[in-house]
Amino acid sequence: MVGFKHTLCALLLTMVTGVAIAQNNTNSPYTRYGYGDLSDQSFGNSKAMGGIAFGLRDGAQINPLNPASYTAIDSLTFIFEGGVSLQNMNISNGVDKLNVKNSSFDYLAMQFRLHPRVAMSIGLLPFSNVGYSVSRDHAATPETQPDANDATPDYTSVFSGDGGLHQLYVGAGVKVLKNLSLGVNVSYFWGDITRSLTMLYPNTASANSFIRQTTVSISDYKLDFGAQYTQNLSKKHSVTIGAVYSLKHKLNNDYTVTKQASATSSDKLDATLELPNIFGVGFTYNYDKRLTVGMDYSLQQWSKANFGVTTTDDVMRKDFKETYAYCDRHKISVGAEYIPNLIGRSYLSHIKYRLGAYYTTPYYKIGDKKASREYGVTAGFGLPVPRSRSILSISGQFVRVSGQEATFVNENVFRVSIGLTFNERWFFKRRVE
Repeated sequence: MVGFKHTLCALLLTMVTGVAIAQNNTNSPYTRYGYGDLSDQSFGNSKAMGGIAFGLRDGAQINPLNPASYTAIDSLTFIFEGGVSLQNMNISNGVDKLNVKNSSFDYLAMQFRLHPRVAMSIGLLPFSNVGYSVSRDHAATPETQPDANDATPDYTSVFSGDGGLHQLYVGAGVKVLKNLSLGVNVSYFWGDITRSLTMLYPNTASANSFIRQTTVSISDYKLDFGAQYTQNLSKKHSVTIGAVYSLKHKLNNDYTVTKQASATSSDKLDATLELPNIFGVGFTYNYDKRLTVGMDYSLQQWSKANFGVTTTDDVMRKDFKETYAYCDRHKISVGAEYIPNLIGRSYLSHIKYRLGAYYTTPYYKIGDKKASREYGVTAGFGLPVPRSRSILSISGQFVRVSGQEATFVNENVFRVSIGLTFNERWFFKRRVE
């Protein structure tokens, strides 16, 4: 009972902290496009291993990126996990530089066994994040500003946005054969994204301004499927191969455009917003339950997904157009975990040492050109909590986002992620002699 109370209090604290900081997690100008920055949905151990997950099979931690992994949990265990991140971001366009610090809620989940062949997981994850504010001065012309000594711009445009999408999933894994497991996650998918364009005219007598704000509200479902097959090569050697698939899906949404100048008007438009087909494959090699090495590859077919707005109003069509062309998103991840000694007496011998790296391409374009490339290196530890089976996961990530054109921004991000896994044996009867 004491363990349960401690677990419950820690989970409530994690949830409150996550809700409090969930909306303050990015300042990237690239989130101006599409659904924003797609969140890293990996958990504590996976984050430090370059994000590998499809072939990762660990009964001590949750892996929602492949629901087939749920069957790795034993029948006596109940797992809770929660995680948060802190990051420092440097943004540069070759002329101007900006430094920002953010914090974010990463995940909250639980997992347990329903049957010797069936396991279940429930969790809350962010899907994407939007947060930016960019301004640009537009030089005055002789017609609008005769006095050449006056440096006041003709007008200033300010682009800003915030919000994001979230998912609450319920998943199950089934061991259909001794070495083969299948799984599925069913998610409730929701969120709001608001973007604004503000035009400021400082040279006018009344400093007139024009504001156009677009708001999209999404509420729908999402399906993710997974499979894992484990083959024992010998007593100490085994290989797990994993695959995942997410179904292309059109999202229910409300899309509203509000314009404010001398008067305020609001129009609801028909928007086609879709999630793409996602394919992923990966494998892990395990030696003596102490060394795990793996690799993942995923393809998100954003080039076949729509993000467009239509209107039958001729005036509205001339004044407003928002149609994005996406490109396919590829990601390659590699990672490893090493435990020095499973039965050693030293605390250091039980620490899980993790290392990884990844490379990914964006799903959005800028002016019909691919926007950036992203590279990341990761490292971390899985620290056993004394006198328990719980684990404190700490990882560091260095991320480089490189703009593909001279006018595009570059971003350097250093992120520290902290995850706590409560791994307790609840489903057994205590015997008093």
